[in-house]
Amino acid sequence: MTAQLTPPPLRPNFKPEPKLQLNRPPIDWVTLGFFAVFHGVALLAPWFFSWSALGVAILLHWLCGGVGICLGFHRMISHRSFQAPRWLEYSIAFLGTLAMQGGPIFWVSGHRKHHAFTEDIQDDPYSAKRGFWWSHMLWIIYPHRDNFDKTRYSKYAPDLVRQPFYRFLNNYFLLFQVPLALLLYAIGGWSFVVYGVFVRAVFLWHATWLVNSATHTWGYRNFDAKDNARNLWWVSLVTYGEGWHNNHHTFPRAAQTGWKWWEVDVTWYTILLFERLGWAKKVKRIPARR
Repeated sequence: MTAQLTPPPLRPNFKPEPKLQLNRPPIDWVTLGFFAVFHGVALLAPWFFSWSALGVAILLHWLCGGVGICLGFHRMISHRSFQAPRWLEYSIAFLGTLAMQGGPIFWVSGHRKHHAFTEDIQDDPYSAKRGFWWSHMLWIIYPHRDNFDKTRYSKYAPDLVRQPFYRFLNNYFLLFQVPLALLLYAIGGWSFVVYGVFVRAVFLWHATWLVNSATHTWGYRNFDAKDNARNLWWVSLVTYGEGWHNNHHTFPRAAQTGWKWWEVDVTWYTILLFERLGWAKKVKRIPARR
């Protein structure tokens, strides 16, 4: 693989194929209503603002997103880029469950399928070739059975299906928001609930979805990979390093995504800390440039 020394300018790289007719499944009104309610409550944030509530939202965004999703669901259990003690793996997976992006079996299955069929119009669950908004969120609003039926998507994560803990998280991930909301209310009232649950969830959803949409549309490439994954600094800024997507698709089993010195990868730094503490073993790295 050849590294490009000078990144090309930021630009769109392709458009959906206009002549291709795809069967779109019916809209899921329950899912649409769920997202509408969460976005609506999040818009009330100015009336519930406090600095402590904003701090809670930021902290939970990092714990649930940076640690739970980026480090846990993605690098640890989707790609097995490092090994962790069972107590740590399960603890981080629980944090990922609190992100409300589906249970771990659902999330990991979809992501592994995305890597197996990257940008395939039919088989990639969030193919960017179907348009920016499809890969961003419409794939959830118009759910294909292959991607949302448990008996179908589970075949991509048999290692998780065999573990009762992951099956439990996958079945009841939404219910965990109730004790979290009650705890936040007890500590700081409605402002903590609005910011710690609704604002945090909405910002975390869109940050994660930008990896599916924006980094397959704009950015530069360090490696001549076969797919159109791109590196996009501002997506990495809000996803703790996940925006270096060309690097990741070139070396999907590596625990790091940043390759050049200025490609900041907060999740990788956390994994390095775990390695220093003896909590992460067999950590896989992107090969150093020669």
